Parts: sequence; C-alpha cells; structure tokens
Amino acid sequence: MSEFLLVILIIVVLFLIFNNLNSKIRRLEKQISDLNLKITQPQQNTSIQEEPKEELPDHVSTSNPTESISIHQDSHRETIPSVPEKDWLAPVFDFLKQNVLTIIGIFTLVLGIGYFVKYAIDKNWIGETARAGIGLAAGAGIMLAGHFLRKNYAVFASIITGGGIAVLYFTTTIAFREYHLFTQNTAFVITTLITIVSIALAYYYKSEILIIFAMLGGFSAPLMISTGQSNYLFLFTYLTLLNIGMLAAAFLKNWKSVGWTAYTFTSIYLFYWTSEKTELLSIVFYMISYFIFYVFALQDYVKKNTLSQWNTLMLVLINFSSIIGLIYTFKTLNYEPVIIFPLLFAVANGLLLVREYGKKNFGFSYSIFAALTISLFTVAVALQFKAHLITSVWAVESTLLLYIWKKSGHHIFKKCFYVLFPLVIIAQIITWAEYFNAKNMNIVFNPVFLTSLVTIATTIFNLFLLKRINNTQKTEDRFFENTFAVVSYGVIYLAFLLEIIYHISDMPGPAIMSIGLLFSIYYIFILLLLRKKLDIDGFIHTGLIYLFLILAAFNASFAASEVVTSVLQKELTFGFYMIHLLYWVPFIYILWKPSSISHFYKTNISYWAISITLVISISCGFYNTYVLGSVNELSPIYKVKEHFTILYLPIIWTVLASIFIYISLKKTIPEYSRIGFVLIGIMVLKLYSYDVWQMDNISRITAFIILGIILLLSSFTFQRIKNLIKNIVDKKEE
Repeated sequence: MSEFLLVILIIVVLFLIFNNLNSKIRRLEKQISDLNLKITQPQQNTSIQEEPKEELPDHVSTSNPTESISIHQDSHRETIPSVPEKDWLAPVFDFLKQNVLTIIGIFTLVLGIGYFVKYAIDKNWIGETARAGIGLAAGAGIMLAGHFLRKNYAVFASIITGGGIAVLYFTTTIAFREYHLFTQNTAFVITTLITIVSIALAYYYKSEILIIFAMLGGFSAPLMISTGQSNYLFLFTYLTLLNIGMLAAAFLKNWKSVGWTAYTFTSIYLFYWTSEKTELLSIVFYMISYFIFYVFALQDYVKKNTLSQWNTLMLVLINFSSIIGLIYTFKTLNYEPVIIFPLLFAVANGLLLVREYGKKNFGFSYSIFAALTISLFTVAVALQFKAHLITSVWAVESTLLLYIWKKSGHHIFKKCFYVLFPLVIIAQIITWAEYFNAKNMNIVFNPVFLTSLVTIATTIFNLFLLKRINNTQKTEDRFFENTFAVVSYGVIYLAFLLEIIYHISDMPGPAIMSIGLLFSIYYIFILLLLRKKLDIDGFIHTGLIYLFLILAAFNASFAASEVVTSVLQKELTFGFYMIHLLYWVPFIYILWKPSSISHFYKTNISYWAISITLVISISCGFYNTYVLGSVNELSPIYKVKEHFTILYLPIIWTVLASIFIYISLKKTIPEYSRIGFVLIGIMVLKLYSYDVWQMDNISRITAFIILGIILLLSSFTFQRIKNLIKNIVDKKEE
C-alpha cells in the first residue's frame, strides 16, 4: 500500500510543478502580447499619415496615371516568386512534427495507468469492480483536463481528450471480457454512449482530431465487446447509425477525414462478412453504405457544384468496391442477373450526367459522371458474358483512374493507377491459370478469354491516354510510362497466345511451338507497323526489332527442324510445313522496306543482327526444304543432311556473301562488306578444313567449279562497280 501512496504523492508533486510552470508561462505570454501591442501601435499611426509623393524624373510622363500604375503592377507581379505546390502529405508531417511529443506523452500516460492498475491487481490492493472504476475515473479525468486546456491549447487538448476516450473504451472492454462485470448489451450501451459523447465533444470543440478518435473507438467497439457470435444484423445497424452521424458531421463541418475513416472500417467489416458468411442480408447494408458514402462524396458538388480530387476518388472507390461485394454475394448464392448492380449504379451516375448536360456544363464533373457511367456499363457487359469479376472490375477501374488524372491533372489518381494496375496483372494471371484445368471451353466466347478482352480493351485505352498525356514530357522523365507500355504489350500478347495454345493443345508439340512462334512474329510485326500511332520509339522500338530477329532465327532453325521431323514421322503434313514458312512475309517486308526500322540502323551491331538472321533463315530454309524433298522417312535423313551441308551450304554462303558486298558498295555501307568477307572466310575455312575430305571426286570437282565461277563473277562485278564509282568521282572533280 505504501507504493500506492508514493505514486499518488508523485502525481500531486508533478501537478503542483506543472501548475507553477503554467502560471509563469501565462505571465510571459501576457508580457509578450503587451510588448507586441506597443510595437504595432506606432506603426499603425504612421501608416495613417499621408506618405510624401516621390518626385518623378522629367522624362517620365504623368499624363496617364493608369498606365503607370499598370506598369508598376506588372513589374511587381513579375518579381513575386510563385508559391511552390505543397505535397498532399505535408500537413500530416507538419502535424506530427508539432505534436509528436504530445502523442507519445498521452500514449505513455495511458500505458502507465494500465501498468499501475496491473501492479495494483497483482498486489491485491483493489478488486475487479474497483479496477474498472479506476479506469473509468482516469479516462474521465483525462478528458476533463483536456476540457480545461482547450481554450489556449486546442490541438494539445484534443489529443489529451482522445487519450481519455481511449482509456474509457479499453476499460469497458476489460470490464466486460475479463471481469464479466456486465452483460454484452450493457457493454455495447456503454461504448455507444462513449462514442456519442465523443462525437458531441468533437462538434462542440470544433476538433477534427477528436472526432477521428471518436470514430476509431466507435468502429473498434464491436470488436472489443465481441463474444465470437456473429450477429451481423445488430452490428451493421449500429455501423449504419455511426455512418449517418459521420455524414452529418462531414456536411456540417466539412471534415473529409471522418468520411474516409468510416469508409475504410465499413468496407473491412462488409468484406469480412461477405467472405465469412455470405447471405442475402448483406446486400441491404451494401446498398445503404453505397448511398451514405455516395452522398458523402457529393458534398462539395451539392454545396459548390464542383468535385475535389478526394471526392472523385471516393466516387470511384465506393462504386467499384460495392460492385465487387454485391456481385460476389449474388454469384455465391446463385442469384441472377448479376449485372443489375452495375447497371443500377450506372443509372445513378447517368442521372447526374444528364443534369450536367441539361445545364450545358461540360466541365470536370461532366467528364467524371460520363466516365463512371461508361465504366459501370462496361463492367455490366463483361459480367453478362461471364467474365471474371475482380479482374474485369479492377481493369475498368484502373482505366477510369487514368482518365480522371488526364482530365483533372491531380497526381493522386496517377499514383492510384500505378498501385492498381499491378493488381490487375496479378488478377489476370490468376485468371489465365484456369486454362490448365478447364476443358472444352468455346473459342473466344469463354470466361477466361472474355475477361482477357476486357483487360485488353482497357489496356489499349490506357496506352492511348498515356500517349496524349506524355506528348509534352521528356523521354528521360517517362520511365514508369515506358515500363507500363512494355507490360501492357506483354499482357495483350499473352492473352491471345494462351487462348490460341489452349485450343491447339491436342496437336503435336512442334506444331504448337511453330504456331506460337508465328503468332509472336506477326504480333511484333504489327507493333512495328503501328509504331507511330502507338508512340513506340527509343529502346522499346529497338528491343522489339531484336526480339523479332531472335524469334525469326529460332523459328527458322530449331522449330523448323522439329516440324520437319514431325512431317517425316507422319504427325504433320507437308502443308503445315508450308504454313510454317509464312514467317518470311514480315521478314521480307522489313528487308524490302528498311525505312520501317530506320531507327534500328543507328549502330553497327544492327547490321550484323539483320545479316546473321538472314543467313540462318535462308540456310535453314533451303536445308529443310531439301530434306523434305529428298526423303520420306527418318532413316536416310543423316546422309541427306551431310550431303547438303557439304555441297550446297558453301554455295549458299558464297552467294549471300557476294550479295552483302554488292549492297555495301552500292549503298556505301562498309559494315556489309565486313559481314560478306567474314562469311566468305567461314565458308572457305569450312570447305578446306572439313568438306573436301568428306566428298567424293565428282562432288568435290563440282563444288570447286561452281564456287570458283561464283567468286570470279563476284570479283568481276565488284571491279566494274569500283570503276564506275571512280569515273563518277573523276567527272565531278573536272
């Protein structure tokens, strides 16, 4: 008991010290205010007196005073520095910097009271009822201290009062859960009364900080007094009343943070209820919550006929979060039609759109209501065709956020877009995983691909929006936009590729690989053709060309060899091999029209990449065609391959080398000459080190004669071209 008396004595001493210091501080504040009053009074007196007029120089005309005033104002306006726009988190950090000690102090005080009560319990000084009484008295005392400090220290008093509210909540919780001093209904009534008193005090003190404490306590109260039994009707009736009080406070005091706090807790409770125990009753509370927070989001629109960035974000979130919960409930309970909710919300936003249209007001509000209406209608259409809920809703919502950013310029929507878009990708990947388990799905008209179509449509729309937004930005400032573009093109590619592979999965492996490569080559080719409209440039354009060349070389070599083997094994027909050769169409177009990839030819390595791909494609193309035309089964294929490699491959390389050197001389591209001579060197090295020892006499003589003739003709052609160029240069000098 002596420790208890010692603690009380210390508290009394601290109170006396604080009271003494507080009195001194008040006297100092009064002296400072008196000094300020004495300093400001003479300045006010001198400002009343008429200032003497400055004599103007003779060359300054005073005939037009308005002009001189305007010039002075303009020069003054130019010298005023523009006020930098503050970050939206700056007020939060300012508040924390100024009040961090107060927050830590009240938190420490609450913990101290708690540890003291625990210590008293361990010593058996007080019983259970007395413990609860001490806690309630301590909470009330802290709130009373905050009440007396509110006039001179408003923020400090609000935090103190909030700490007292926290003590009352936790004391009631402990008294109910640990000591069983009263029933659940009594505990709920007490916590409700604490919430009502807290909200009333916040309104009376005009303190937004205090009402946030009250809302946190009000939404936490059901968890504090929960016994594990799920009485959702009672719970959400209480939450609805709490949200109505929030709505009233938000409209009366324009406290935005209160609405966001209520929305966060309400959404968590609703989603938990929906996932834990899906029942039809939850739909009623989803609709009630939608109405409350929709009205909250429109408070500035009702008062000022405008929408702020936070109100716009709330409109987006409440529409799409409500749709997710409502449609999930309908689908789980097998109710139809699921599209009734997005259509209903689309009508609600459409009415506001019609209102703006009737007033001929085509500003930001009109754009937002139009975007919401179209987005909700799009979600309804996607769901009607059995698209997956989460993926479709998030895809449409991300596009809506990007559109709002474009219309408003508020970067909060851009940040939300960059947070939501990765979630769209993750949801889409989970949707694609169903290809591995689903059977007998229809072509195109199946839930997985219809969901992919929604993602594709929104992604394409996003790309065009970003293109318009970024027209004025520098390339080095577009890292995230370029990353988004790469990911977007990848998503579109995978959506189509996986659908194609699913429907040809019964074909042999080489056929699946060949069709997948053909699609990949043509997809990249289409992107290259549309590069200007899609704003594809820089490293994305270069990367696409390199990827195209790699796929073309791989398709001509490894994939073609596998297809030939399958044809000889009678798994595929010769007609499929001809289809496989369609990859030459885009390749020939690129070679025939180098202007389509002119940006690519800025480095020497690009000429080597094109040339190597061309050599591989032509060599493997002739090789595979020769094999299929020479044999009908696999057994003699080794001899045919050996014969082609020794006899025909050096001829093909010699012709290609000659073509490279000819192009180099004609178009003055030195790199092609190097490529040609390197290819000739490889061919000669192969010929004299290996091929001649594998040939019979007739083949050896034939090969040498043909190669000799080709080399002589090439040399003669090069000499003529050199002489022609020399004559042209000499004529110009004359």
